[in-house]
Amino acid sequence: MERTTCCVVGGGPAGMMLGLLLARAGIRVTVLEKHRDFLRDFRGDTVHPSTLRLLDELGLGERFAQLPFPKLEEMRMEIAGTTVVAADFSRIPGRHKYIAMVPQWDFLDLLASAAAAEPSFTLRMCTEVTGLRRDGGRVTGVRYTAEDGTAGEIAADLTVGCDGRRSVVRGEAGLVPEEFDVPMDVWQVRVDAPRGGLKDGRVFARFGDGQAAVTMDRGTYFQTSYLIGKGRDAELRSHGIQWFRDRLGAFFGWDAAVTAGIGSWDDVKLLDVSMGRLPRWYGNGVLCIGDAAHTMSPVGGVGVNLAIQDAVAAARILARPLREGTVCGHDLERVQKRRTLPTALVQQSQQGEHQLIRSALDGTLTPGTMPLPLRILRRARPLRAATAYIGGIGIRPERAPAFARA
Repeated sequence: MERTTCCVVGGGPAGMMLGLLLARAGIRVTVLEKHRDFLRDFRGDTVHPSTLRLLDELGLGERFAQLPFPKLEEMRMEIAGTTVVAADFSRIPGRHKYIAMVPQWDFLDLLASAAAAEPSFTLRMCTEVTGLRRDGGRVTGVRYTAEDGTAGEIAADLTVGCDGRRSVVRGEAGLVPEEFDVPMDVWQVRVDAPRGGLKDGRVFARFGDGQAAVTMDRGTYFQTSYLIGKGRDAELRSHGIQWFRDRLGAFFGWDAAVTAGIGSWDDVKLLDVSMGRLPRWYGNGVLCIGDAAHTMSPVGGVGVNLAIQDAVAAARILARPLREGTVCGHDLERVQKRRTLPTALVQQSQQGEHQLIRSALDGTLTPGTMPLPLRILRRARPLRAATAYIGGIGIRPERAPAFARA
């Protein structure tokens, strides 16, 4: 029987950060990732100031800075023909006054490389968790299938689900989230950047005329999220791909030569948006964090950084009881209590932004019906720093534990 102290399921941002921090505490930790590598399109690739500060504290800031990435210093929105600067990151405190636009695979490779230097850390790729081990009412590890199809088990004092919105760990543990209403799904597509595009790294959102979309200038292409009404994917695809090219091009002012790069509907990926939160994040011997505990809307791109904050809090709270072999439900409850407030506040904010999206998609959005906070932002420039702080640093930001610092 293979054995580890903490088995982390999922090699995303939360899982890799938790694995690194626990390993630096000298705890045996095994991270299981079902894919062969981290290379997947359309994943959250915004690294916020709170995470950049954390990387500095972990001694990884210089290595991260060597990655090529544009910096997002402000967030602009065009709402019913009116431009609003929703956040100005150049005004927030601290060294990092921007969001780094880094492909998630580069960020995960950095964490994996740092963790590999710790003797108590193990990362196993191509290992898909299929269920949980139990002894009576306690979770005692996981069952998995390896790349060659062979089945195996790993015993663990604690199993942590960091396996995302479709978490196997959450389902197997019998933890059921409370779901919140969302008005949209998202089509994700790359569009070749026209000459004289926006500005490298800028994010621009547009709402109006029955449409809503967000585009990010990545230099050679625009990474674009086009919002559609919830559940309307099949209906809208029946119009044909030229309908979408024309609609998207007219919305952003891109000519046919730009949108021609969208070859077929195969190039348009659907994100089935959901948002929810577990009333209870843990069970006997098992804990969920990140999207496994609280599925976030893509609004604001905060999901990755919220998950990383969960991982930091979990590592700080659980390192000692894991090292001493005394981890219990009270310790897991402390993690949830620490992270519930910032999670709930972010989701409440996202629900407010969903009202803007709903009115844009149903065609009722006008300058006069623009949400009051956005109308205030148009006139009160100092408030743009406050929105940047909430989005970039957040409520109750976590600092690296002493045992993990460089």
